Amino acid sequence: MEVGIVARKGSERAASLAATLRDIVTEEGESVWLDAETAAALDAGDDARAVDAFDDCDLVVAVGGDGTFLFVARNAGDTPIVGVNLGEVGFLNAVPPADAAAALRAEVRAFRNGGLDVREAPRLAASAGGWTSTPAANEVVIQGDRRGPGGGIDYEVRVDGSRYAGGHADGVLVATPTGSTAYNLSERGPLVHPEVNGLIVNEMVAEDGMPPLVVDADASITVAVADDAGATVVSDGRDTAALDGPTEVTVERAAPPIRIAGPPSDFFEALGKLS
Repeated sequence: MEVGIVARKGSERAASLAATLRDIVTEEGESVWLDAETAAALDAGDDARAVDAFDDCDLVVAVGGDGTFLFVARNAGDTPIVGVNLGEVGFLNAVPPADAAAALRAEVRAFRNGGLDVREAPRLAASAGGWTSTPAANEVVIQGDRRGPGGGIDYEVRVDGSRYAGGHADGVLVATPTGSTAYNLSERGPLVHPEVNGLIVNEMVAEDGMPPLVVDADASITVAVADDAGATVVSDGRDTAALDGPTEVTVERAAPPIRIAGPPSDFFEALGKLS
């Protein structure tokens, strides 16, 4: 069994816990991979691997916050991920540090005994013409090159070909249930329980907008942008692409989903940390 471990960059606490988890995997007779940053923090250069090679692991452990988990998810393909939460909100990272050793041992032994019990969370991808975005775990945003007065986009939103809304707004955000607690929430979108099989369509500061809408997870959401200036598409607040206008951007569920191993998080307990 190959187990990858990624610790939050620059965190001595995360590196220390990663060292403990590395030793547990070794004690169990399995192989450990570390990303380059974690390997450097642990003086373990021989165990270093490129993060984008972690999709060849059987399990990856993310030690940090939801940001660390999402960093792993962007690179791990469909490899199951266990998240160890270092005190942040922890919608994705369900395992507290005190339970990390026992949780990892349990996952390693479960793998040897026939397989891991995993849950799936959707990813989204945007496409336009021959271009496709990096898959997003939280949200895809279609916006102008700037927000506020004099900025934004003229747009129309269609769901499975039927018009839902249109006009002028700073942008349109399409989020997964996982992402409902992130950017979507700051844009007055609804909280959606992770077990709900849906996607959120949320107009951002629309002049004559409709309420945020939850649609089926397999819906196709098209944002037609009329502006000659085009649109900027942002995936998970990180990966950005500028498209010439006018353009149509389609957002749909992407494969593979994120696969989450280990004990489930308590959604409502995590919500309490937002206040």
